[in-house]
Amino acid sequence: MITERVSAVHRFAVWAPSADRVEIDVHLPSGVTTRSLERVDDPAPGWWALEVAEAGPGTDYAYRVDGSDPRPDPRSAHQPHDVHGPSRVFDPEAHTWGDGAWEGRDARGAVVYEMHVGTFTPEGTLDAAVDKLPHLVGLGVDVVELLPVAAFPGRRGWGYDGVDLYAVHDAYGGPEALQRFVDAAHQAGLGVALDCVYNHLGPAGNYLGEFGPYFTEEHHTPWGAAVNLDQPGSEGVRRFVVDNALRWFRDFHVDALRLDAVHALVDTSDEHVLAQLAHETALLSAEVGRPLTLIAESDLNDTGMVTPLGEASATDLAPRGMQAQWADDVHHALRSVMTGERGGYYKDFASLEVLGGVLERVFHHAGTYSPFRGKTWGAPVDTARFGGHAFVAYTTTHDQTGNRATGDRLSASLDDAALATAQAVVLTSAFTPMVFMGEEWGATTPWMFFTDHDAELGTLVSKGRAEEFASHGWEGDVEVPDPQELSTFERSRLDWSEPEGGRGARHLAWTRDLVALRRSEPDLAGDDLRAVRATTSGDASLEGGDPWLVVRRGSLALVANLAETAQEVPLDGAGAAAVVLAWDPESTGVSDSGVRLPARASAVVRLA
Repeated sequence: MITERVSAVHRFAVWAPSADRVEIDVHLPSGVTTRSLERVDDPAPGWWALEVAEAGPGTDYAYRVDGSDPRPDPRSAHQPHDVHGPSRVFDPEAHTWGDGAWEGRDARGAVVYEMHVGTFTPEGTLDAAVDKLPHLVGLGVDVVELLPVAAFPGRRGWGYDGVDLYAVHDAYGGPEALQRFVDAAHQAGLGVALDCVYNHLGPAGNYLGEFGPYFTEEHHTPWGAAVNLDQPGSEGVRRFVVDNALRWFRDFHVDALRLDAVHALVDTSDEHVLAQLAHETALLSAEVGRPLTLIAESDLNDTGMVTPLGEASATDLAPRGMQAQWADDVHHALRSVMTGERGGYYKDFASLEVLGGVLERVFHHAGTYSPFRGKTWGAPVDTARFGGHAFVAYTTTHDQTGNRATGDRLSASLDDAALATAQAVVLTSAFTPMVFMGEEWGATTPWMFFTDHDAELGTLVSKGRAEEFASHGWEGDVEVPDPQELSTFERSRLDWSEPEGGRGARHLAWTRDLVALRRSEPDLAGDDLRAVRATTSGDASLEGGDPWLVVRRGSLALVANLAETAQEVPLDGAGAAAVVLAWDPESTGVSDSGVRLPARASAVVRLA
């Protein structure tokens, strides 16, 4: 969408603490003019500013630092000419909000739906996604979580290589479209979460280092030099990060942020940047009068991440103040048991006992040795202190699907009954459940890794992924789709004809029923992990036996037959009074001793 230029005086400002001079190219109606900015101490030392007439919303501009080529604004709101071109002025207050009745939604305990804008609809835009909101409402979703929307190179990509973190990707519709999407979601009763990446920037179009000390060689991450959070000049960088997060809450009315790989935010400061963000988010929440949720992706397996600020941590990790964190151990155990996968990190989770354990206690690696990591990892969860809603669980995610060699979903490995059982394990758990787009109907379309880099960088990306797959035990003859090919992206789009009939409609109805049951039954809606009791047939049953899983939650129990043939799953004397929901009702029955289930199927039963 082309933003109509609004004639107005606009104040341009940029942080460049070490610069001797800063200039700006402004694209005015009369032509491009280059002007010098002045040093200012507002909002902090190191800033430069200039007021320019006739440069209101819709005006393109770029900065020159000490005579450099023109560069995008580090805090650019819109990059309509790709990440190497000029920025565009955006007025966040121009949108007339219609969500005045929205009181907000704490993401903890919500049914979360993870969505990639570019492949969610054929159009791949935020406006097109608005048209699908009724589908999410009908499913029972509470919060829509968007994969990163920050501007990245090219038109198509996952978004985790963003380089203009304040901008909304132009191919998705730009910043105005994000405001329209959030507004429409709120009016439909849906909260919105946004995935934010602060641990690194992408390899192309990253010009931050020309403006200031945004990176440091004192620390390194898998992506190279770390974001500078604790070295000289870090105060301005920390403000860059925290201001960005607060902006999504304030100017775009977003309800929650999912923070990518926070274990890669290397910060030895007295106050970790996450704690600073948690503190300032709490202040903003009080100001705007609605809950604002911070969700961390962390592989530390440490509840210090979700310990409130000011409280004592039960571990060596100082409180970070996040409200929730992703629980990959649940995914790994569920996938390994359901599919039999043992390669890579799955070798640590190939156990029914592990699956039962993580459903009760979240982390498998909880101060225990990990053969895959080759070290002791994690810390135990105090289930008397932390409820299940502080942990997000899922059958798959963008990572766990897209980072497979061919982007194959669980539907490629499991039959319909087993696929439904995996969904039931998550949606009846004590955790905050998340559904990756299309999983609600058992989508058969792959979701692959795709990029739109220049040819040279694209070749390097393809080579690097092939090497990564080899390290995870993938077969050498697996043909990895070329991320740069347009067809890789197009094949990853959802097929919206699938849920309209046949197996897709059946899976969709199953998911809807599970969500509705979760909402209507207090024992399923609660999150007291101490009340979760998981029993299994034992690990020996996985090797040619008749494996099964029972997860009791108060008066209800999820009963799953994981065997390849029908069997009666015992309830250890508890007994089932009635079947509440079953994947195959006609072949499911209860007795005094257990529940009769067809192969790989499951049911929720009410206990006698």
